[in-house]
Amino acid sequence: MIIVCEKCQSRFKLDESRIKTERFKARCSRCHHVFAATKPVSAQAIPMADAPSPTEARPPAKVISISNQKGGVAKTTTCLNLGISLALLGKRVLLIDFDVQSNLTISLGYQNKLSFYDMLKAAPQVPPERYLVETAYDGLCLLPSNKNMVLLNKQYFGAPHYEYILRDRLRPLLDQFDYILIDTPPSIEFFTLNALTTSDLVIIPTQCDYLSTHGVDQILKLIDLVRQKTNPAVTARVLITLYDQRATASQVIYSKLQQIYRDQTFQALINTDDKLREAQIMSMPVIHYDKGSRSGQQYMDLAQEVLQLAVHGGAEHAQ
Repeated sequence: MIIVCEKCQSRFKLDESRIKTERFKARCSRCHHVFAATKPVSAQAIPMADAPSPTEARPPAKVISISNQKGGVAKTTTCLNLGISLALLGKRVLLIDFDVQSNLTISLGYQNKLSFYDMLKAAPQVPPERYLVETAYDGLCLLPSNKNMVLLNKQYFGAPHYEYILRDRLRPLLDQFDYILIDTPPSIEFFTLNALTTSDLVIIPTQCDYLSTHGVDQILKLIDLVRQKTNPAVTARVLITLYDQRATASQVIYSKLQQIYRDQTFQALINTDDKLREAQIMSMPVIHYDKGSRSGQQYMDLAQEVLQLAVHGGAEHAQ
């Protein structure tokens, strides 16, 4: 141990083993000053369970758009059921109904609620949380759509930097959720361009029919344009939906999609399932309507795959 004379500041090294008491007196050999010294107490390791840990901030939410310019490919169904599956896996999820038809809002049993339009028109000091609905399902919130949403395209499409409006308004919410899922309309214009500019990942649902590749190619071209202009980090993956394994045509087109898009296709696929239709009638996610349903388990598989993408840094650019 080292002791220091408090008068002349001379430093001395002592053999700790020869000191029997915690406090003792020492005499400086240079100035002969007598002073009190204290034997250092050995530090004890703090057990891991008791050790204080720094507060970890929640990483910003992963934003995922469900998009295809072709209608009838289960975009809304995928947004709802992927969202509830992520929530069941312990994630905090926000669903955004960004379609003027409000199908996602209706699917959850809501109507005439405040929407993104109302959020955008509100005074800056109004917190965005005011416009969110806590659904009946743990961990799942909704930003609904309403009839006012149709005005967004008329008022903002083509205005300077209009593509960034959604991204900027969502920024205060990013640290409150793990995932934000956006249900988009089939058209391009304001809604889809804003959603793609905001997104980390675009999920492209597609049926196994003869126009499948055309629809996927269209949205991939749009994503590539967005990547060049407004969001260089956005990635994309194809999700095969409404797959009928009994139909020869479905099998052929499924193989074609796998060949064309290779590793840019989710391993999970969604089969045709009467339980999905029944759940829609009941305004429920399919896994809550029937826990043993095939499609419910398939959406859980998709959620697990999405979580793995987040762990490994996301999907590569689809071409």
